[in-house]
Amino acid sequence: MKISTSKSEAMVPNWKKVECLLRVKEEILPQVEEFKYLGVLFTSEGRMEREVDRRTRSGEEIYRSIFVPTLTYGHDLWVMTERTRSRVQAAEMSFLQRGRSSAIREELGVEPLLLRVERSQMRWLGHLVRMPPERLPGEVFRACPSGRRPPGRPRTRWRDYVSRLAWERLGIPQMSWKK
Repeated sequence: MKISTSKSEAMVPNWKKVECLLRVKEEILPQVEEFKYLGVLFTSEGRMEREVDRRTRSGEEIYRSIFVPTLTYGHDLWVMTERTRSRVQAAEMSFLQRGRSSAIREELGVEPLLLRVERSQMRWLGHLVRMPPERLPGEVFRACPSGRRPPGRPRTRWRDYVSRLAWERLGIPQMSWKK
């Protein structure tokens, strides 16, 4: 068996610092306090706290880089009914509880997804309000279609939803942005 001395390191599993010179042919392998093998971090003290910390940080990275964008894709135009809110919160907590269960958001330092969605919707409303009248999204937003709506309880329109949201969150009187 050939051992590559440029890629090899030595570690002594011990709670006290002990120097151990390991030779391969005439070269002494460098002694390390920790190393990663097959994706797992090993320390000379035999503790796993650093590995657990590393994994929980990677869980946070997965949460921020994959889970949140996937769940909130296209959320600017969602009408957040109670059912939708409940489902978003349930999905978020389900993901977060896989790693830990107590004070999850505070430990990870993440904001609730619903807050993120609402802030983004307010940002899009701001774009629509400032948009020149000839731009199609602003024109559609300001349009008042004529005709009859289908029978039954009317579905909440995005414009009505975001108007109520602006009133609740920012204190902007409903329909004050309508020209």
